Amino acid sequence: MLSRSLSLKEATAINMIDMVGIGPFIAIPFIIGAMNGPVCIIAWLLGTLLAFADGCVWAELGAKWPEAGGSYRFLKKLYGEKTYGKYFSFLFLWQTTIQAPLVIASGAIGFSQYFSYLIPLASWQQKAVSGALVILVTILLYRKISDVGKISMFLWAGVLIMFAWLIFGGLTHFNSSQAFDFSINIFLEGKRASWFSTIFFVALGQASIRTIYCYLGYYNVCHLGGEIKNPEKNIPRSIFISIAFITIIYLLMQVSVLGVIPWQEAKDSKFIISTFFERIYGHSAAIIATGLILWICLASLFSVMLGYSRIPYAAAVDGNYFKIFARLHPTKNFPNASLLILAGVAFVFSLLFKLKEVIIAIIVMRILIQFVSQAVGLIIYRYKNSEFKVQSSKFKVAAHSEEAQNLKLQTPNSKPVFPFRMFLFPLPALVAIAIWLFVFFSSGMNYILGALGIILSGTVLFFIFSGMKKTAEMKKEY
Repeated sequence: MLSRSLSLKEATAINMIDMVGIGPFIAIPFIIGAMNGPVCIIAWLLGTLLAFADGCVWAELGAKWPEAGGSYRFLKKLYGEKTYGKYFSFLFLWQTTIQAPLVIASGAIGFSQYFSYLIPLASWQQKAVSGALVILVTILLYRKISDVGKISMFLWAGVLIMFAWLIFGGLTHFNSSQAFDFSINIFLEGKRASWFSTIFFVALGQASIRTIYCYLGYYNVCHLGGEIKNPEKNIPRSIFISIAFITIIYLLMQVSVLGVIPWQEAKDSKFIISTFFERIYGHSAAIIATGLILWICLASLFSVMLGYSRIPYAAAVDGNYFKIFARLHPTKNFPNASLLILAGVAFVFSLLFKLKEVIIAIIVMRILIQFVSQAVGLIIYRYKNSEFKVQSSKFKVAAHSEEAQNLKLQTPNSKPVFPFRMFLFPLPALVAIAIWLFVFFSSGMNYILGALGIILSGTVLFFIFSGMKKTAEMKKEY
């Protein structure tokens, strides 16, 4: 059984180092280029809005069901463990089998690309560096969860140092007219966009895919729900604290970069943050800053692999995945088999794929199966289990004492049906659904078809797996 050893401080740190990986350092040029200027700040604000809105969904679900597995567990509960929940949770598991190693590979590939600022690397050398990073992070994670929590705090300290230096440098060398030039410079097929025109929204969609990629990870604590102390309070708190803190960092970082480097130059930079420090403090400072960026990337991979390793474990414990994933380390009490298999697939992926393709695929394949399904499921579940219905049921049962013995209704001394409730329900969930669908349809037909293909293949596998399971159960009976 997993140990509840992570405090609010450690849970928040794990969330934040997951969110702040190599993503913002490689995505800023893409974001500026998509919007052609400082107006790209709107894409960051859209990412913030989505993170807070979707964070409300995760906070409710994490507080309600604080167990290992995150979305795997939530989808089963929301849609019925014996009915549609089996299907949705299996789809998520299938998607995660592909997507989780891609997330890890994207961080490792980004690390190797940024490492090239320190030492120019050939293509094969970059792949060697990315593969070695996956191995290093696996070694760091191969220990009990209390030690992992301490390491996460140590890694987070380096993240804070880096961003404090970056923001200080930007604000003390700031050109406001350059940073806040919000004129529209977006062109598509020779046509110039106006505010909120079709061209504007096309560009915003492309930029937002990258900003949302940078925010991913605010929910990582939910994957570790079975290892969080006082989860009903600490899971929601860690989610909102991490989103608020990272939002401030990202907005100040983007404005600082544009206040130092003209957007026309920034959009084509391969090492935008290293160039930023070199412009202000010189080459030696840029070398140190690049080292800190690589530290942040390592920290993020540490958090990502930690969270994802718990998903196959949770499914295997339920008997819905290969038994090997349910194994715990005999003395350190963590899912070591799940961690090692995940790391092995991520190692292979880090040698095969390109970063740009991976980033878009990571987001698009998850939107329908995970994010939209969760938000829709929560809305349905909340209305089915509203306080009005609970109170109505209590009133009816009061007249039939025999029924009262058979029904488990909420009492004043029991835990509430929903330990955490989002403000203005269901508005945040609806906002999250709308933005996720906007991003999904802005990604491009190839990625949309790829996401639908994963759903289709997962559906086929689900029926095959279900048939095999029924056959095995029938053989046992006879």
